[in-house]
Amino acid sequence: MKHEDKIILGIDPGTSVLGYGIIHIQGKNIVLLNFGIVHLAKLETHPDKLKRIFDRLDGLIREYKPDEMAIEAPFFGKNVQSMLKLGRAQGVAIAAALKNNIPFEEYSPRRIKQAITGSGAASKEQVAAMLQKLLNFKEMPKQLDATDGLAAAVCHHFSKGIGEHNKSSSGSWESFVRKNPERKA
Repeated sequence: MKHEDKIILGIDPGTSVLGYGIIHIQGKNIVLLNFGIVHLAKLETHPDKLKRIFDRLDGLIREYKPDEMAIEAPFFGKNVQSMLKLGRAQGVAIAAALKNNIPFEEYSPRRIKQAITGSGAASKEQVAAMLQKLLNFKEMPKQLDATDGLAAAVCHHFSKGIGEHNKSSSGSWESFVRKNPERKA
């Protein structure tokens, strides 16, 4: 039996703070490689924020060479402008993955919480505490967007890469590659 060996980048998109986490799956072990945040609040314009997101994620991808990316899907809010900005942030993160030929999958916030804690209604603090136990990191980050990004990566692993868009085999990354061989790098 082949042992799993892959690196997963998890993203919690945001327009003030973007969280990310990078894990290495080695057989049955989950090894924490890095997690943190990208500060965006001090940038003046939304295009400046989008550029920072793209550049920072492109740099992380080049440094860690993830095999797959998981991203938290935006939840529906009442403020349309906020949702549009969050959707753009998510789109730019996805574009960074696509530029580097990395398959991605989306997961709802509820599904990520469920995968990590067993409860879709868990708090950010509960998710962070469970990840701290699972991945054995010493210091809790000041901003839990970092653990939210990490949670997306761990959820992706626990879900075997089957997220919101790939629930059937016809929508899988492998199926896409088979149907579009010219798109393969």
